[in-house]
Amino acid sequence: MNGRFPWLVVLAATFQASCGHAAEAADAIYSGGHIITVVDKAPLAEAIAVKAGKIVAVGAKAEVMKFKGESTKLIDLDGKALLPGFIDSHGHMIAVGLQRSVANLLPPPDGTCDSIDAVSATLKQWAGSEAAKRIGGARVIIGFGYDDAQLKERRHPTRHDLDKVSLDQPVVLIHQSGHLGAINTKALRIVGINASTPNPHGGVIRREEDGKTPNGVLEETAWLKVLMGSVLPFVSRGNMDYFMEKGQDACASFGYTTVQEGRASAEEVASLGEAAMSGRFRLDVVAYQDPFAGNAELDPRWHGPDYKGRFRVGGFKVNLDGSPSGKTAWLTKPYKVPPPGQGEQYRGYPTFTDGVLFPVIRQAVAKKIQILAHCNGDAASDQYIAALKQAGEPDQLKSIRPVMIHAQTVREDQLDEMSRMGIIPLFFSMHTYYWGDWHRDETLGKERAYRISPAVSAMKRNMLWTSPHDAPVALPDSIRILSSCVTRKSRSGDIIGPDQRVSMADAIKALTANAAWQYGEEARKGTLEPGKLADLVILSANPLTIPPDNIMDLKVVETIKEGRTVHKSR
Repeated sequence: MNGRFPWLVVLAATFQASCGHAAEAADAIYSGGHIITVVDKAPLAEAIAVKAGKIVAVGAKAEVMKFKGESTKLIDLDGKALLPGFIDSHGHMIAVGLQRSVANLLPPPDGTCDSIDAVSATLKQWAGSEAAKRIGGARVIIGFGYDDAQLKERRHPTRHDLDKVSLDQPVVLIHQSGHLGAINTKALRIVGINASTPNPHGGVIRREEDGKTPNGVLEETAWLKVLMGSVLPFVSRGNMDYFMEKGQDACASFGYTTVQEGRASAEEVASLGEAAMSGRFRLDVVAYQDPFAGNAELDPRWHGPDYKGRFRVGGFKVNLDGSPSGKTAWLTKPYKVPPPGQGEQYRGYPTFTDGVLFPVIRQAVAKKIQILAHCNGDAASDQYIAALKQAGEPDQLKSIRPVMIHAQTVREDQLDEMSRMGIIPLFFSMHTYYWGDWHRDETLGKERAYRISPAVSAMKRNMLWTSPHDAPVALPDSIRILSSCVTRKSRSGDIIGPDQRVSMADAIKALTANAAWQYGEEARKGTLEPGKLADLVILSANPLTIPPDNIMDLKVVETIKEGRTVHKSR
């Protein structure tokens, strides 16, 4: 048996030497299943031993059992698979909690809202619930997740649709992308948007046929001003801790042991810090602060590589464009079908001019602050690459591990530049399932749609990549990510770019070892090796051998953070 796992003896002996002796018994030993280490030289093991929140041995069962003591729990995996805990390379933990608290407007398979009538019915039902009393004292009707691409009407609900839900209460709908929203006439009055209100830079107030009257649909900065300036502050009163708890619950249920708050204000960082010091985090939480949200300085108490109360600030997050599904991403070539009111050459639009963005990026690089930049369209990717070029030399950039979030439409020439500069792409692979058909038929056309999230192109350049869930844009569904990376199958069953499909082993790396490296935490997370944290996830079957079309049958059985169970399926 040792012949199959010769590396274990070396690893175990090294760990024992570092401890001074081998007598200390493990708290738990797992065996009897498929242990996937995500270590290239030894990807599989028979057993793993855990003590005081860390891994003490992994490999051949006979060797690992040397760590058995009188109090050691022997855990039989019963044929299930054990992997490193999943690491959220980009998401919004607090908003996940919000999503779980308001009306669920997601279309199938994650919800039931496939028409405007279904959206209205769901909102009315929620308005009379106990949850509505918690959220704003039932004085606002709010829902999350509608998708015009999946509604039978193939359009956004307007103020007239939402006035049928309520004329007396503000009605607020958050688009599944988070980049757009729809509000009723009452809400328009409350936030002061009327026919004379101009479009803000980087946003659009959609109008009725007269070209003046707002129809209730808001894009990008026009929407974010309402969402961040009015809606979220109101519904979050007294509920921030609740949202944090619900967000952690959701992420843990999908096997995540490290999560992200991916666009926090300085005030939100302060709230997260207070929660950390109160012991409210069961998972590690990394926040990235928006330097354009009122404060471009990072609090030194939280910014850095070390966690305090399972919380730290990793750096900055900037948003350079919108959503391709919402047709607000900034492209170099026109959309196949432009949104209403736009001409044939419509290509979306940027959030910032170069003059506003470049100084912020330059200052961050000079201060050695990691930057995460949201770039869905290739024009936004061009802007980010240019901003980094003027900020520092490749070696300087590589040292801070800059990240391009989504990178959905990056071109081959851009990947060459990203590889040279050390920019890590975070491919939003789930788009191939949720919006693959929409991109093929409506937004990008077949040629560009088949290249979204080009992981294979990145791997040919030996680039490290990760694949986030970006929840609450989608559920924080690790299994859906694995399935999308491996199959790239859309809702209709089309394969959105067969040549960009990756192996299950590479998909798992994107959620574990690669994500740990992105965070600069590869020495303590991402693989099952002695000395690393006992952050683990148990799946119902071996993902490496399951047929691609059956990946979605996998279930998260248990999530373990530093040796302690934080989720267990019923």
